[in-house]
Amino acid sequence: MIDFSHLQDFLRPVSKTQINDDEPYEHLQIGSSIDVYEEDNIPDLDAADIVLLGAGETRGNGLPNGRTDAPDVVRREFYRLFHWHQDVRLADAGNLLSGRSLNDAYAAYKSVVTELIDAGKTVIILGGSHDLTYAQYQAYAMKKYIIEVTVADALIDLQETEVRSQNFLLNMFMEQPNYIRHYNHIGFQSYFVQPRMLETLDKLRFDCYRLGKVRENIEEIEPVLRNTDLFSVDINMIKHTDAPASSLSPNGFSGEEACALSRYAGMSSQLSTYGIYGYNPDKDRDNLTAKQIAQMLWYFMDGRSVKNKEAQLIHRESFLEFHIAFTDIDTIFLKSKKTGRWWMQLPDKNFVPCAYSDYLLASNNEIPERWLRSQERL
Repeated sequence: MIDFSHLQDFLRPVSKTQINDDEPYEHLQIGSSIDVYEEDNIPDLDAADIVLLGAGETRGNGLPNGRTDAPDVVRREFYRLFHWHQDVRLADAGNLLSGRSLNDAYAAYKSVVTELIDAGKTVIILGGSHDLTYAQYQAYAMKKYIIEVTVADALIDLQETEVRSQNFLLNMFMEQPNYIRHYNHIGFQSYFVQPRMLETLDKLRFDCYRLGKVRENIEEIEPVLRNTDLFSVDINMIKHTDAPASSLSPNGFSGEEACALSRYAGMSSQLSTYGIYGYNPDKDRDNLTAKQIAQMLWYFMDGRSVKNKEAQLIHRESFLEFHIAFTDIDTIFLKSKKTGRWWMQLPDKNFVPCAYSDYLLASNNEIPERWLRSQERL
């Protein structure tokens, strides 16, 4: 059971009235059904499947007193969407207090998120700067949870600089003891990334997916996110025309592709935290980027609704089973009758998420790269 009185020390309530300009929400709008931490209301987090948490901290961008109202701007757009997924219950825990220093902000973030994870909740963080991903990771490290991390970002934040939002991955990878079982990077744009950086990540058996490669067949990323515990998004992964607040590049994922990635994350039974960072309302136009993020959240809920219908692998009657032999290796592929998703068996008899393309390769006596990479990590 979640002790909200303890969490209150780190949180500031929000006001639905202020967010929606004193207008009431229509029936079935998210704002009318979400249980929000307000001055006169303590939310029942125990009843929620997904908990929203605002984290407007931006001192990691090198701004000494940096804080943004980005979480509330996104809430304004998200609360106005209609709640189609009645099997997905939402709560909003409010906004994290800043703290006197950036490390204080990290500590508050870590404490709140850890308690929510331990209670079995999926936490969506409406964030400030991207370095808050480090605090997101620390929530797991504090309990010694060994996790898979996925970041979607046009950049790879391993820069040699004192700006934390540009080097936080270095801290995550170098920290000892380390609890990252595997790391995936989605959507990097090659011209922004030092080639040797990719060589280093490859030597660590980490997987990096170039923007163009992902866009060729975005469904190939669904198995990656299905196996992810921590998902972190920098909105600079979206091209400028679809997210005006993202001014890094004219290229990137489209708004629809960003929603697809968010839906895949929601479909994961493994994922417990999803942070969306880098949104600056001052750079937005007509709140289009806030609307984009709100719709990504809606699609995350859509994915969670699909996940709720998925059977567990132990219920073999809910799966089609295919016995395949490739290059003298006997293995099994499973296909869900309910969602059409695929899994493949490794030599240790465990199943890992895969795609239909992996099954086709194995059927043609070829070793799927996903199978090979998984086996190398073992």
